[in-house]
Amino acid sequence: MTHDNFMAQVFAPKAKTCAMVFSFRPMNPKARLHEPSTEKVTVTTVTIGVDEVPLGQWADEVKRLAKERDAIILAHHYQLPEIQDVADHVGDSLALSRLAASSTASTIVFAGVYFMAETAKILAPDRTVLIPEPRAGCSLADSINAQQLRDWKSQHPGAVVVAYVNTSAAVKAETDLCCTSANAVEIVAGIPDDREVLFLPDQFLGAHVQRTTKRKNMHVWMGECHVHAGISPRELRSKAYASPESELFIHPECGCTTAALWLAGTGDLPSDRTRVLSTGGMLEAARTTKARSVLVATETGMLHQLRRANPSVDWEPVDANAECVYMKMTTPEVLLNCVRQGTTEVRVDPEIARRARRAVEAMISVGTASLVGE
Repeated sequence: MTHDNFMAQVFAPKAKTCAMVFSFRPMNPKARLHEPSTEKVTVTTVTIGVDEVPLGQWADEVKRLAKERDAIILAHHYQLPEIQDVADHVGDSLALSRLAASSTASTIVFAGVYFMAETAKILAPDRTVLIPEPRAGCSLADSINAQQLRDWKSQHPGAVVVAYVNTSAAVKAETDLCCTSANAVEIVAGIPDDREVLFLPDQFLGAHVQRTTKRKNMHVWMGECHVHAGISPRELRSKAYASPESELFIHPECGCTTAALWLAGTGDLPSDRTRVLSTGGMLEAARTTKARSVLVATETGMLHQLRRANPSVDWEPVDANAECVYMKMTTPEVLLNCVRQGTTEVRVDPEIARRARRAVEAMISVGTASLVGE
């Protein structure tokens, strides 16, 4: 068989029954699709069906099909390295939301989780938004629904509702302001001091915002991201003690954030090298750090961009098992099927989208965001 015939066979449209790599959405978000790896691995092939295809040829085919569809591919920092590398843009939630709003492409392919694709559709209602794997959910977004928020609001009439972007479109529709980890402090700080604030759904980000703004009249929903919540203070302290010269980059969703700042205050952790940063903030800090090694407390997919931003630094995870099963559901085969078949389109009820849009537009108007792959 010639090379061209082989590639034609590999990339030929498959029956829709083969379009999904996974036949179910994991009931346990801590379940793993594979053993996590945080080592610097050079990937040379990807699996398409039963075939091993050279990475470069897979990437060329994805880009060709995306161009035919007039599609832009956006990927979050937590995606697989191969997905990040083939995307037109890689960024944090804030950066990708802005790109979705400003893009002139007729189709947006969002390699992330479902609430991110919903947010893109809210901001770009006239565009086709595709999510490669529609079962890619979010344990944090699932921690509150619209009715629960309405009930909470009824207990605090007149309060300003600030929702982290990790929420469903229906929850955003009940919200006054949305935020990301990159601009949550700035958004809450801009609310008049005499107004109560309801912050949702992440308890650890909420605690970080409350601590930073010193706001007394702020109520925080007790939700959490199962990945970040699982990065424990004990693990952080153990890694930091074993590597005393390392800087610490800690995402504010982490369960270890409060303990880390307390330990930095007591001198048990180096206060000048302990930093709480969004994923975009980590990337900016990576470009300027003078440290020889950095311990990173967030989902391990972030290591790929940090190593690219500053390859002279030894980037190590605080928890090598901090991997989001939902983010990793977008495999090379799933993305290829998405741009080939136009699946799966994300739809948001027009009235919900209209009500949510004001809060989301407020989010993208505040602060800065980091991009790579420009």
